[in-house]
Amino acid sequence: MSQIITNSIGMILVYIPAGSFVMGGDEIAEQADEMERPRHRVTIDRPFYLGRYPVTQAEWLSVMKNNPSHFSGDRHPVEQVSYNDVHEFINQLNTLEKTKAYRLPYEAEWEYAVRAGSQTIYSFGNTTNQLETAAWFRKNSAKSTHPVGKLAPNAWGLYDMHGNVHEWCEDWFDKKYYTVSPQKNPTGPKKGLAKSLRGGDWGSEDWHCRAASRSLGSPDRRGNRLGFRLVHC
Repeated sequence: MSQIITNSIGMILVYIPAGSFVMGGDEIAEQADEMERPRHRVTIDRPFYLGRYPVTQAEWLSVMKNNPSHFSGDRHPVEQVSYNDVHEFINQLNTLEKTKAYRLPYEAEWEYAVRAGSQTIYSFGNTTNQLETAAWFRKNSAKSTHPVGKLAPNAWGLYDMHGNVHEWCEDWFDKKYYTVSPQKNPTGPKKGLAKSLRGGDWGSEDWHCRAASRSLGSPDRRGNRLGFRLVHC
């Protein structure tokens, strides 16, 4: 199977193999929030493709014919897009490509991908010393997004998984979901009031850029810290 695919609007997606990992944060080592516990083993039993970068303003513009972003730049991640807006983009992209293959990642897929085989606090290790080499966050962002792909990727060739923009996931959010989550291919609660967000953003402290860090937003929430990347499967 090809390790990379490029679609009709130039979006690059990276092959993510099936596998298992330990999901969640360590209570002692990283002072993980209650909603990141308990740590638990999860199996993703089907490979998928995930966007190498967050969806850019140029990619959004090519599909939606508008650009809602606060910060300007073709290669900057699109932001000020709600979960509902993202689903409209997905519907139109699927129509454009005559497929049903595009969707948002589930939280478990997102965390599996950012970890890329690691079990450390960040994809590159347990300290914040290297975070500036991999993430745009409060310390180095100058209060703005930045063009995607400018910092170091993780081991699977994914960029900007830590920082730049928070990324929408498909799951409904429940802070106690980890206590009842299935071991295989978890997809979140069946209903809820908010959707899950992952990854930290340009305004985040380093703690919120951890691989296990969870956040949430109502499906209609927009903001200049909110973006996304897509799965193709």
